[in-house]
Amino acid sequence: MTAEKAQIKLTELAEDLVSLGRRKGADEIEVSILDGYEFSVDVRLGKIENLVEAGSRALGLRVIKGKRTAFASSSDLSRETLERLVENAVKRAALSNPDEFSGLPSLSPQRVDIHSLNLFDPEISKLNSKEKIALALETERIALEDKRITNSHGASFETNEIKAVLANSNGFLQEYKQTICGLSLGLQAGETDNRVEDYWFSTKRHFHELESPEEVARNAVRRTVRQLYPRKIKTQKVPVIFEPMMTSWLLGFLFVCVSGVSIYQKTSFLAGKLGKRIGNSRVNVIDNGIVSGLLGTRPFDAEGVPCQRTVVIDKGILKNYLCNTYAARKLKLKSTGNSTGTGVNPNNFYLEPGEASPEKIISPLEKGLILIRTLGHGLNPVTGDISRGAFGLWVENGEVVYPVSEVTISGNLGEMLNNIEMIGNDLDFRSPVCGPTIQIRELTVAGE
Repeated sequence: MTAEKAQIKLTELAEDLVSLGRRKGADEIEVSILDGYEFSVDVRLGKIENLVEAGSRALGLRVIKGKRTAFASSSDLSRETLERLVENAVKRAALSNPDEFSGLPSLSPQRVDIHSLNLFDPEISKLNSKEKIALALETERIALEDKRITNSHGASFETNEIKAVLANSNGFLQEYKQTICGLSLGLQAGETDNRVEDYWFSTKRHFHELESPEEVARNAVRRTVRQLYPRKIKTQKVPVIFEPMMTSWLLGFLFVCVSGVSIYQKTSFLAGKLGKRIGNSRVNVIDNGIVSGLLGTRPFDAEGVPCQRTVVIDKGILKNYLCNTYAARKLKLKSTGNSTGTGVNPNNFYLEPGEASPEKIISPLEKGLILIRTLGHGLNPVTGDISRGAFGLWVENGEVVYPVSEVTISGNLGEMLNNIEMIGNDLDFRSPVCGPTIQIRELTVAGE
């Protein structure tokens, strides 16, 4: 059976189960099917440690009856099993508590042109297993040629090919295909009490866009060895420069705080702040699910709501929370196409870049820290407070003078958004949540 015929059968299956659910008494029913093929290999010190090559199918149901909801799922897609699953889900829905905000979204007249999103790369399926394994082995081999590297956490290469089908009783029926491939490497340098570690990765939808083994290895080595022979510093308040990966981490925390789920649960310090200033005029944050070829791009969310471009923060003003249908109803807003089914996820959530190069941000700094890595928890969305262990590079007179370890950075997200002094031009959509280099006017760096 060809992949195309299999996909047609999955679409028909989803339609049939929606019809069955309605006949069995469901007021509303939603059926999602994922049909995927994954490959992943982990190598360490030239040997394969883990290898996975598998296809899988999974079906999820949401049944609503009398404002009562039941969920069900199965990896067995035989008709007999699924028909029984639907019947049981309708019966279980009657046992749950009613919720006035439950229900599927209305059918939107809008449609996103799936082809224009450029989500699928047929070249990935043409790679054979030996080629994939060789990419991981070569990446690690190149890195270990550098004598400053003393150990390897391993290199990994993975691919995913996924077909998604979604149908519901409000008339929605769509499908799309997507691919993802990734190459990563983790390293150690130094000995005993002077051991440091870091990593690098590249993840893309299209294989030809993936960084080469040489690029991944070179970046992993550079990021690791720059931390050798760190020093301790006195506790002080100084400007802190966030590298792009650290800005992405900060944006991830911001996403939690603007999630409609956090807002209606009142677990975010940004509850009740819609339309108010929460950052300075330099801050523009966007969630955009329809940018061609990016990792967070998709034509519709898990409920069938078309993805869109949503301005979250406009020149420091909080314009929108990011909602699924349930959160939107609770907050008397509209869904922004960010549903995961039961929660909310970012699409492409990013801080808009500025005009300054990273060098231009660093060079005027008399004294400060470049933040390169954090560890621990220490994030409180209720207050916006941040306190995490950190690693960085100490800057004096515009130049990096030595690495820093055993420090803690602390501050408040709201204050940080107001104290962003400069925004870099180096935005790289390396992950669905990302941002460029930024400089925060002042944070507490706790050391000795």
